[in-house]
Amino acid sequence: MTRHYNFCAGPAALPAAVLERARDEMLDYRGRGLSVMEMSHRAPEYVAIAEQAEADLRELMAIPDNYRVLFTQGGATLQFAAVPYNLLGEGGRANFLYTGIWGKKAMAEARHLFGDAHIAASSEDTGHSAVPRPADIALSEDAAYLHYTANETIGGLAFDYIPEAVRPDGREVPLVCDMSSSILSGPLDVSRFGVIYAGAQKNIGPAGLVVVIVRDDLLERARADMPSLFGYKALAEAGSMINTPATYSWYLAGLVFQWLKHDIGGLAAMDAINARKAEKLYAAIDGSGLYANPITLRNRSRMNVPFVLADERLDKPFLAEAEAAGLLNLKGHRSVGGMRASLYNAVPEAAVDALIDFMADFEKRRG
Repeated sequence: MTRHYNFCAGPAALPAAVLERARDEMLDYRGRGLSVMEMSHRAPEYVAIAEQAEADLRELMAIPDNYRVLFTQGGATLQFAAVPYNLLGEGGRANFLYTGIWGKKAMAEARHLFGDAHIAASSEDTGHSAVPRPADIALSEDAAYLHYTANETIGGLAFDYIPEAVRPDGREVPLVCDMSSSILSGPLDVSRFGVIYAGAQKNIGPAGLVVVIVRDDLLERARADMPSLFGYKALAEAGSMINTPATYSWYLAGLVFQWLKHDIGGLAAMDAINARKAEKLYAAIDGSGLYANPITLRNRSRMNVPFVLADERLDKPFLAEAEAAGLLNLKGHRSVGGMRASLYNAVPEAAVDALIDFMADFEKRRG
């Protein structure tokens, strides 16, 4: 069997060690005579899987005791609705930092549901090539929370700081962050956030799961008209099992957490690996005459590296030859074109080295 290098933006690469362990436990989980996929989510064996996954995530991210960890469904897109439903119960408006497509979608959903949302700062005037600076952020007087997307997967634009969520009257409001494509890529001070949410299919596990980390004091701020399954408080009280959860995705996420702890050595070690991978690839792009990246240096994403070729007529040959060389899913998002290499945690350094070698060879032959 041949495993190729997968640069897909999501669903993304999973660690080989995790896939191998899942394979070994597929038909018979620890002598139970059935797969995890066939277990009741109420069975003691599955409850133990779920509890261990949460404990490992809490340890990896140093999540404080006054935060709840929820394993729910619907991906990050469902959270575009769940966040305002859970945080607008005391009135006020959702505030947004608009830095790309996913932030725009989150803002559009808040407006669709509740009629208004305030743009506290935007990168639109730079073509989303640089995030707004802290001094540019201006919350509304009635801000209920500030939402931002830490890493825009499509545009490859990443925040180089954690924003302050302070209204003009000096009141601090909850900071909400979509971390779908950056969570677990390095250490993080969770205590600076009110809500963190992340779709699993990039750095956590397979599609079908979303992780929400929410501060306890925010569990009482929900709107009365909220769909019950959206409620953070109800999910927390039910151990994320109001209904049948995405059991196998949750199990695989737990295996990824164990891989990060035991094989990688934690998030500081993962951070160093990710820094090396990104630095190598950006250096190759910047040092070439064929490839270019449009993002301001300080805001270049380490997880998603978009690049264009100087002659777009070479795009199709580049992709075809890359795939033939075992370098998969390098086509950029349809909305921006070009190429995109996603360097999530499970993408090994050897994959980046292979991509750089291919790019150099392609430029030599075609550039």
